[in-house]
Amino acid sequence: MRMKVPWSIDDLQDVWYLATRHHDGQKYGGQEEGREVEYLNHIGSVTFEMLAALNEDATLDADLAIKCAVLHDTLEDTNLSFETIKERFGETVAAGVLALTKNEKIAGKEAKMVDSLQRIKQQPKTVWAVKMADRICNLYAPPYYWTNEKKIKYQKEAQLIYSELKEGNKYLAQRLKNKINEYAKYIS
Repeated sequence: MRMKVPWSIDDLQDVWYLATRHHDGQKYGGQEEGREVEYLNHIGSVTFEMLAALNEDATLDADLAIKCAVLHDTLEDTNLSFETIKERFGETVAAGVLALTKNEKIAGKEAKMVDSLQRIKQQPKTVWAVKMADRICNLYAPPYYWTNEKKIKYQKEAQLIYSELKEGNKYLAQRLKNKINEYAKYIS
């Protein structure tokens, strides 16, 4: 018996194409000095985390999860607009991606995160899960140029995300908690 895939492969191809086009050429620092990683690696990693979570929790909205995972950084890091996401993928996906986007009008990194978490908590729990998946992926080895202070702040911010969103998905909450604990090995 075949398992029915809970999303349209055509939609998935469309959302992936849109994200790859908009993130084209973007890179982030790797853990080795001078190493740069294609940003699409991060997008794929968040999507993979969500695929694993979907396998563990049938209450998640698979279509929303995959689309938000693929698009989660497009409003923040590209010129893609909320209106385009809404037009192509609907209000629910666009609202989820917007909630996952930091408001640049707010001063201070911590205030931006608190605001984003408040907006995420107004979304379906699937969007909460995408934020936890995003931070899980960001808790692998930090860029080589991060200071110890930056790593400590990042771990603390991850703890805030865990505290605020852990009720969104037990599987991802446990993965996030484990990654936060493991991240200590990067702090001297």
